[in-house]
Amino acid sequence: MRFLGKKLMFYAVALLAALSLNFLIPRLAPGNPVDAVLARQSSMAPVSPEARHSLELLLGVNDQPLWQQYLRYLGQIFSGDLGRSVTFFPAPVGDIIGQALPWTLGLVGVATVVSFTLGISLGALAGWFRRGVVDSLVAGSTMLAAIPYFWLALAALYFLSAGLGWFPLGLGYDVEIEPGWSGEFVGNVGYHALLPALTIVVSSLAGWLLGMRNMMVSTMGEDYVVTAQAKGLSLRRVMVTYAARNAVLPSVSGVAVSLGFVVGGAIVTEAVFSYPGIGFTLLQAVRNSDYPLMQGIFLIITLAVLGANLLVDLLYAVIDPRVRTTAKAGAR
Repeated sequence: MRFLGKKLMFYAVALLAALSLNFLIPRLAPGNPVDAVLARQSSMAPVSPEARHSLELLLGVNDQPLWQQYLRYLGQIFSGDLGRSVTFFPAPVGDIIGQALPWTLGLVGVATVVSFTLGISLGALAGWFRRGVVDSLVAGSTMLAAIPYFWLALAALYFLSAGLGWFPLGLGYDVEIEPGWSGEFVGNVGYHALLPALTIVVSSLAGWLLGMRNMMVSTMGEDYVVTAQAKGLSLRRVMVTYAARNAVLPSVSGVAVSLGFVVGGAIVTEAVFSYPGIGFTLLQAVRNSDYPLMQGIFLIITLAVLGANLLVDLLYAVIDPRVRTTAKAGAR
């Protein structure tokens, strides 16, 4: 319980620091959301001072001292009010994020889990059976990872979609299909997500594979692995239980950060494929100086990263007994 209490306290302080930065950074930037909204409407009709004042109240722009704005901001955050989007005015930021988040979690989340699982499995086999068939995949996957993702995605879109017609040219689904939980719509969404997911897996596979392979080679020289082999344990048990279990620990930390940033979306992926996720929404917010929407997305990303790291810290204590031993020794 003391270990859990320390972790919760650490992440609570980290969350407060992230919220403070999320409050300060947009206010230090030039311009304000009211001017951005009025710049769009000025071409249609003149805006009266009363309308401008109402807009300032709606978007939370006022002349209050900074500390009062900060307390008001924290109150809004903890009440679930993230403000109004300038890009999709007057839609609430929470609604915009709620619409985009499932698309990103479905695409980037699944692709990250598939890439991690495949890379770790192949890396364990490549390290255990060095110079084998699986080990020869390291060079090819590393070459694909060295290609800038932007070019890889464009090349896949050009050859596989525009050229061969195997995949759609973009978007999350065909606009002729009515959105809903019908089999036709779900299948169409999966079909549109195949190529973006494939490019994410191809570009990120080498990192997991190479890292796990190198850790596996290093772990195989440890005394406990040699002792397990000398005791005559089965090859599978030594590889999985003794070598791979310890070799995977650094990768678990890496996947925690990756899963946290899944919420932020793969901005380049969603931009190239015009995929309606959080990354594409963030890109639109930046183009329109939509500070409330940017703040909302950054907040969600922060919460996801902190939550994923807390989960992995707790998982570490389960996987690696040395973490629990160190925590108990520190408490004495």
